[in-house]
Amino acid sequence: MSNIIPPALVRKLGSLAGFDTAAFEAVHEQEGGLTSIRINPAKSGHLDTSSDQVPWCDTGYYLPERPIFTLDPLFHAGRYYVQEASSMFVAHAIKVLGLHERPLIALDLCAAPGGKSTLLNTYLHRDSLLIANELIKARATVLADNLIRWGHSNTIVSNNDPSAFRHLPGYIDLMLVDAPCSGSGMFRKDRQAINEWSEAVVQLCSERQRRILADSLPALREGGILLYSTCSYSIEENEHIADWLCETQGMEPLSLSAPGAWGIEQTRSDKHACPGYRFYPHKLRGEGFFLAAFRKGSKQSTFDRRKPKAEKTVTPTLRNWVSNADDFFTFTVGEDIHILPKDREADLHILQRMLYLRSAGTRVGRSAKDDLIPAHDLALSLARHPDIPVLALAKDQALDYLRKGNLDPAINSQGLKGWALATYQHATLGWVKLLPNRINNYYPKEWRIATM
Repeated sequence: MSNIIPPALVRKLGSLAGFDTAAFEAVHEQEGGLTSIRINPAKSGHLDTSSDQVPWCDTGYYLPERPIFTLDPLFHAGRYYVQEASSMFVAHAIKVLGLHERPLIALDLCAAPGGKSTLLNTYLHRDSLLIANELIKARATVLADNLIRWGHSNTIVSNNDPSAFRHLPGYIDLMLVDAPCSGSGMFRKDRQAINEWSEAVVQLCSERQRRILADSLPALREGGILLYSTCSYSIEENEHIADWLCETQGMEPLSLSAPGAWGIEQTRSDKHACPGYRFYPHKLRGEGFFLAAFRKGSKQSTFDRRKPKAEKTVTPTLRNWVSNADDFFTFTVGEDIHILPKDREADLHILQRMLYLRSAGTRVGRSAKDDLIPAHDLALSLARHPDIPVLALAKDQALDYLRKGNLDPAINSQGLKGWALATYQHATLGWVKLLPNRINNYYPKEWRIATM
């Protein structure tokens, strides 16, 4: 597997003003890379945040070494997300553009595995609606699982080609397109990507990026914001796309102030002087990344929002399971009961008609006579009722639980009965059912970790 950066790429980058070819090549010869996480402020609890903070993201931290995340119960509880530091720059863009100041409908178009979607959950206004979309079915499942861990109920996961969103003209306030790319920005972390890179691949990616944007941008309202990003160094996938957006899609470039001490390289595209923000690993603590921001200036027809048929409010039984129950409405998918913020009912009806939805809101559980069989999603949700009984586990017990192993009934020293939450360091892992002589482990089979 080659460690040599493709000469064609280095040659093109070397033509950029101020680019340090020697430093760029030297940093790619180094083994290993940085490990960074972004904490979930809604679940942070006792998580150690004494590590170095990522300058452009106040919930991002560098770790001194890479632990085995699979063996950390707090990872499974959604206390943090493992994310490359450069891509956390989206948090800075949201703040600079004031996108956190009012509720929005946001679309993360190419969202799997979920790093930027969980970031949007954290930084957008709490009453926003997030649509996290992924074309590939298997990746959409991973995306949904990561959003379940993050715990927000104002999220819908869709599984659609970008062209499906043209049926929602003017519906979206904020669109994030982290476009599929040639991946040169990840050469340090993925040496295989070096062997797969070529100028022909760059050209194919550039064409695909144009198609994705052209297909989906009708959904962005007039005055709406586009954040476009890649993990590529190639001008064809970055600055050239920025110029194309201005020339053909009615987009107006926006500037994002970034302190010089951060080491981020600001560029200007050739034709329209669009500001772009490049991340080089020899200049900062992060991998290769590019981001540019735009406002839609062209006229855009808007989607006809019809008043929906009213759904049920939360039933009395669910009030024992859901906090602030009156803020939600319920709907069913098969036998499963879901909740979504009440003021997003109309949006759910619209999206159900126009898209294939992988999941919506928080799955609460299934009715069973006068009770409920709670869903794992509810255990990890921020909407969960705070008075549900808790079974606190030590780390070895928590790992046994995550392996879907047996738990010794003796750990139920309080003599609790019925449904309870298995927790570790006050972080919820999932459900158990406490019986007189045993503890039933309800951790999902498909989520269990391998025995180690």
